[in-house]
Amino acid sequence: MEAAVDFSMWALFARATLTVKLVMLMLMIASFWSWSVIIQKLISYRAARAEAAQFDRAFWSGEPLDKLFDDVGNEPDGRSERIFAAGMMEWRRSHRQDGGLIANATSRIDRSMDVAIAKEAEALQKGLPVLATVGSTAPFVGLFGTVWGIMNAFIEIAAQQNTNLAVVAPGIAEALLATGLGLLAAIPAVIFYNKLSADSDRIIAGYEAFADEFATILSRQLDS
Repeated sequence: MEAAVDFSMWALFARATLTVKLVMLMLMIASFWSWSVIIQKLISYRAARAEAAQFDRAFWSGEPLDKLFDDVGNEPDGRSERIFAAGMMEWRRSHRQDGGLIANATSRIDRSMDVAIAKEAEALQKGLPVLATVGSTAPFVGLFGTVWGIMNAFIEIAAQQNTNLAVVAPGIAEALLATGLGLLAAIPAVIFYNKLSADSDRIIAGYEAFADEFATILSRQLDS
């Protein structure tokens, strides 16, 4: 009686050809990399939302802007605080020694905050291209491993001149494992890429709304 063939994940990996093993290893590394980005971004976005809410309460508390800026400092840790600091630093630099304002102060303040928002947006979106790349390429990498594995399985069948299912099944199963790993890496990457991109856009939109409100307040002070 023939011994039962081991179809466990490890056994399938161990029996695969070197090329298919390399494909599987690449997909497992891509999956771990994706999950590290996902977890880091979930934590980062949660902290960014909490910091923005806390700063928003402080900003609208009625405290004078100059005092709030003195409390925040020139190089604050929070993202909202850095945008606010960029606007306030340009506001203070726009004052002449006689107390008057240099011309076009409003446009310079807007540009300063826009640059700060762009920097924060770049930091927030860093790592998302990894998820997009894994989500779009992992299935094809897995498919390559499957095609290569099936090709070698048929070569082995031809060499043995035996089409018995017990001979065919192990090679096919090993090859299909590569496609399974590709989908396992790609599906979470695509789902969380869409979610995190939407979260990032909402956070950045909040920064832009704050910058517009802040610029409006400073514009009123200029007009008065």
